[in-house]
Amino acid sequence: MPADSPQARTGARPVGLAAAIFDLDGVVTDTASLHAEAWKAMFDAYLAARARETGERFAAFGDDDYLRYVDGKPRFDGVRSFLASRGIALPEGRGEEGPAVATVTGLGLRKNQRYLELLRERPVRVYASSVALLRRLADRGIRRAVVSSSRNCRLVLERAGLLDLFQARVDGLDIEREGFPGKPHPEMFLRAADALDVQPARAAVFEDAVSGIEAGRRGGFGLVVGINRGGNRDALEAAGADRVVNDLAELEEREIDEWFR
Repeated sequence: MPADSPQARTGARPVGLAAAIFDLDGVVTDTASLHAEAWKAMFDAYLAARARETGERFAAFGDDDYLRYVDGKPRFDGVRSFLASRGIALPEGRGEEGPAVATVTGLGLRKNQRYLELLRERPVRVYASSVALLRRLADRGIRRAVVSSSRNCRLVLERAGLLDLFQARVDGLDIEREGFPGKPHPEMFLRAADALDVQPARAAVFEDAVSGIEAGRRGGFGLVVGINRGGNRDALEAAGADRVVNDLAELEEREIDEWFR
């Protein structure tokens, strides 16, 4: 659904949707909190070391930084976006130098190391309401895909026992392999819709990140639902979400039945 369509302007409810595309972290699994923790650990360590070397004032990486510059984006895009917000320019790096070197790639590798450590240390928690909705849609024959900027999407799904709930997956490994843009560009969602053999206008997107809401809106999807996990309801609405909830349990059965007739 284009942003200027009658449905977008009037808030009319879509009907006859044939597919649902879910973001992973923060929508299906509670791993967004692990990502946020890993980003903070990496950036705070880097910024503290930089402050010691340059004499600059240390300003920690905060929750607002995560939501504004990193949330939902591919890892290295998140590094670039946050550094730019602080006026910091680093070489890109190629990865051969490893995570110890202060490059965009090096910082991204540091973040991923910490995330994988957290993933090993803690169980993968799921949002029960999201899993219940996925099972409800599966029972009705509604096609389902998962989209994630993370390269660890399959690992998280396996750890959570949810791999069989999705018929298609588009993730950070696909971005790396094929070189297409991540969110807020709509390409990830468009590829998921194509994998499900459905037109975007007949698919719903469920997202918790502003970048994901923007991607769903720009991709012309029939319904874009925002999940307010981080106190960013206003930003999700401003980005174009048709509906914003704190948890998918807030959706009424008749509402879901109306969307997915």
